[in-house]
Amino acid sequence: MGTRAGGRRTGPKCIAIVGPFASGKTTLLEAILARTGAIPRQNPVSSGNTVSDHSPEARAHAMSVEASIATTEFMGEQFTFIDCPGSIEFSFEAEPVLAACDVAVVVAEADEKKIPALQLIMRKLDDLGVPRILFLNKVDKAIAGVRDTLKMLQPTSAAPLLLRQIPLRKDGVVIGSIDLALERAYIYREYAESEVAEIPGDDKARELQARFSMLETLADHDDELMEQLLEEIEPPKDAIFDDLAADLREGAVTPVLIGTAEKGNGVLRLLKTIRHDAPDIEATRKRLGAPDGNATVVQVMKTIHTPHGGKLSVSRILSGQVTDGSELWLPGGDTAKVSGIYRMLGKDQVKLTAARTGDTAALGKLDAVKTGQTLTSAKGGAKQLFDVEPPQPVFAFALRPRERKDEVKMSAAIQRLAEEDPSLSLRHNQDSAETVLSGHGEMHLRVVRERLEGKNQIPVEGHAPAVPYRETIRKPVQQRGRHKKQSGGHGQFGDVVIEIKPLPRGSGFQFTDTITGGVVPKTYIQSVETGIRDYLKSGPLGFPVVDVAVNLSDGSYHAVDSSDMAFQMAAKLAMKEGMAACSPVLLEPVMKVEIVTPSDATSKIIALIPQRRGQILGYDARPDWPGWDVVEATMPQAEIGDLIIELRSATSGVASYRAVFDHMAELTGRLADEAMNANGKAA
Repeated sequence: MGTRAGGRRTGPKCIAIVGPFASGKTTLLEAILARTGAIPRQNPVSSGNTVSDHSPEARAHAMSVEASIATTEFMGEQFTFIDCPGSIEFSFEAEPVLAACDVAVVVAEADEKKIPALQLIMRKLDDLGVPRILFLNKVDKAIAGVRDTLKMLQPTSAAPLLLRQIPLRKDGVVIGSIDLALERAYIYREYAESEVAEIPGDDKARELQARFSMLETLADHDDELMEQLLEEIEPPKDAIFDDLAADLREGAVTPVLIGTAEKGNGVLRLLKTIRHDAPDIEATRKRLGAPDGNATVVQVMKTIHTPHGGKLSVSRILSGQVTDGSELWLPGGDTAKVSGIYRMLGKDQVKLTAARTGDTAALGKLDAVKTGQTLTSAKGGAKQLFDVEPPQPVFAFALRPRERKDEVKMSAAIQRLAEEDPSLSLRHNQDSAETVLSGHGEMHLRVVRERLEGKNQIPVEGHAPAVPYRETIRKPVQQRGRHKKQSGGHGQFGDVVIEIKPLPRGSGFQFTDTITGGVVPKTYIQSVETGIRDYLKSGPLGFPVVDVAVNLSDGSYHAVDSSDMAFQMAAKLAMKEGMAACSPVLLEPVMKVEIVTPSDATSKIIALIPQRRGQILGYDARPDWPGWDVVEATMPQAEIGDLIIELRSATSGVASYRAVFDHMAELTGRLADEAMNANGKAA
């Protein structure tokens, strides 16, 4: 025992700070930067002057809306902390960060309502294989005991939550902590280093019990320690620290430290735990499968567009070094040249001459580089170490500038925003001629709109995207269409008889002809089909027509006046008159929806589905997700637009859904009238 961890890992470290919304992540980062001397004092989040709150959107909504990077030094070593947003709507920001960081600090509190959000974060860390330390925040305000809190939080973590500290209380008030490994008490002082003290006699029994529990958990991975416990032999402290470090790095346990970030309490012990126990860049390289060799390898964690410095690619240097002017290969074989290297402290940057193995730095002017890409100095490029897979959008609106002259400017601005946030997507809907912006929630897109109007000075208008309604017919009709026009010189003449009939749902459009005797020459039959297809773009109800068969059965022509255009016009005339007599009916798209929700909110979700004209198909436990369910239903697309708002309101902000097209269904009555009126057609 005592050699598992192989000693302390030195060198630059990158630490992600994650946790549920309003758990205190930004406050913790501010406390860390104040304690390490990176900033002169700790600013409260409410002041709007914290390092993370450098965007007006973050200040306006009192929440982090993007990852914020700050590099500092502690006891001679360089630490880069990346504060990731807690809201699920901005959670994708964390994924490229977590992929390339060494360890995550998960900020949590004794709040049962936040357990599902914490579970989402812990599961993501498991998926990526990132070691983590849990910082139990706001311990001074917790009503439950710390061990009861851990029992409540344990279902969120696949690895055992290992309590390393217990609170020290006086008259029911938390005044400090007891370190179970050091067997030492620390008396809190606001915004200052804690005072070391002996463990009070009244707390000794409680400390011994908690310490034995910690050692029992460590012994699950150390046979020698297990034997010592069974024989009641006191294990050496250096061996205990070795086990703590080894188990953290292997992901075998999640160490739990306590404190109150708002007062700077517990911050120093957290920093020392990171310094002594956290893995380093070599472990991260191995986890990512980075190539061995002498080549420089860089993993891009975030993209930032600055007002004056242009595009910055915040990157982890996995191996080698990057200097100003370095040429790096992108996946696919293109190259990009670094123009400027910067150390980040929120919105501020310090220019560097080079970034070396383990450093986290912003690389300038890599215009073709995207978040999540792997860059290398090796000719031809390296394999992609991490695939960026944005979640399926759950909210969208159609966007347009208030002034047409800003259309190009808006498109370029959204492209920049999408580079910074790959979970945004933009598409042009040809049916409705709308530019549709999609994202991970209503607040997500609200922030995008605020950035367009604030940062980019582009006033915009937004509304719910048009639903792709269609129309079809219920009965067959035969109709003649004759186009005849006489003018000076050649006239125009086309004459067709068509048979229109409905097809089964999903059949699309079919065209046939049963012309005999050449009453319509073959050269004009294609013209008839062209005219029919052109008409089908907008039927009598004002929407594209589907599931219709048209047969050209008869007609006539004029040897001089007939033409391609004349037969197209005749076909359109026949369709216009015939379709109105075919009992046209509106169709709406119906989606199959899969909703994931905490189990305690399942009944609420099931109740709201019929309110949105949905039909419940069933629900079951979510596989390998204790405490979660999956609800399956069908629901009209028209009802899904703002569904996510109601789902998240019912689940403390954590539910989500996936929707895929299922079928088209008839829509009649008031809702059909409203759809047609909105489209500019009367019923």
